[in-house]
Amino acid sequence: MIPRKRPETQKTPKVVVRPGSRRSPREREPEPAAKKPRTKGPGSSRRYDSGCLWAGLASLQVPTVGSNIIRALHQHKLGKAAWPSIQQSLQQCFVHSLASYRIAQKASPFDRRATALAWHPAHPSTLAVASKGGDIMLWNFGIKDKPTFIKGIGAGGSIMGLKFNLLNTDQFYAASMEGTTRLQDFQGNTVRVFARTDCCNIWFCSLDVSAKSRVLVTGDNMGHVILLNTDGKELWNLRMHKKKATHVALNPCCEWLLATASVDQTVKLWDLRQVKGKDSFLHLLPHSHPVNAACFSPDGARLLTTDQQNEIRVYSASQWDLPVSLIPHPHRHFQHLTPIKATWHPRYNLIVVGRYPDPNFKSCVPYESRTVDMFDGNSGKLLCQLCDPESSGIISLNEFNPMGDTLASAMGYHVLIWSQEEVGP
Repeated sequence: MIPRKRPETQKTPKVVVRPGSRRSPREREPEPAAKKPRTKGPGSSRRYDSGCLWAGLASLQVPTVGSNIIRALHQHKLGKAAWPSIQQSLQQCFVHSLASYRIAQKASPFDRRATALAWHPAHPSTLAVASKGGDIMLWNFGIKDKPTFIKGIGAGGSIMGLKFNLLNTDQFYAASMEGTTRLQDFQGNTVRVFARTDCCNIWFCSLDVSAKSRVLVTGDNMGHVILLNTDGKELWNLRMHKKKATHVALNPCCEWLLATASVDQTVKLWDLRQVKGKDSFLHLLPHSHPVNAACFSPDGARLLTTDQQNEIRVYSASQWDLPVSLIPHPHRHFQHLTPIKATWHPRYNLIVVGRYPDPNFKSCVPYESRTVDMFDGNSGKLLCQLCDPESSGIISLNEFNPMGDTLASAMGYHVLIWSQEEVGP
């Protein structure tokens, strides 16, 4: 298709602010009101200063960072410790470091909530964030230059899926309620349109790309999933779910394995080489509620699913159709809230997800904070929670950068950057 010019690219003024600063009021979509946390007095288990809430970690043996790693490496060299034990030691040290994580940067560039974010694959301080109005911000928070801002079409332009083009990182893929899945550059030009609905009642809401296999997969709100190569040739277009395909994910290590999630309360695994119809899936993973996301772990051996109510599940390649862990967690669906999705840490066996306290949830406490929760991927144990009283909204999206040392969060129309607080001399 002939490339076409999208709405203008511009530098957005003064979008980066420090925690606690205020922007001039402007019209924005509604979001759930935040309750002010109240200190419970002596003996309270909650801390309301910015940072990490330790979640019952008295039983966790957190090692001394330096000595533990040296000891583990020495034991491994002597043949007394396996590599997994070293990985576990590194993970424990990282969890310990989360106590010093704070919001280092904050941006509020949109007039509608953020709906998708993606880290640059090579620059650990650069990410792209998209909004319900179709706006896109490319932000390098490590420098003082203003972010690049691409203006969207407004109502009806919500970007539901966002991925960098690994073969040309000046470009990105986007799946939009506008009715297209496209490749675009950060100057605002559309390079290629891969799929188009030409119907206002059908739109695309999920996207994934494999640079290795040179394929793109996208799903729409009617349950159709389309597989194309990166040259734009359609390989197949099938209705794989009865309702909206909320998430599609290609396995990072097994190039033919695809996971799809839907509000029809199922997750399905597919062999891309043998897809013939809606019943040709490898495994059917039924859930009790509609499903927001299904994400493969970085090693491809596990699958993490998030429903729209109160459950996170972990499945293993050893037996895909049976969850190895069920994690109760409040993150219910709300009309004006970007769906909450749990993600994996890129280097450790950790799960990160935003909390939306639910008074009907059995472990809910009065004035519970809207935190970012970290779980152990094996045991499902809650390890710690990040919070900031200056940013007390519901945090829907959370992703660590490829290095695993910086966390980006989407909270309404705000973008938060969490990093380890530097210790003064």
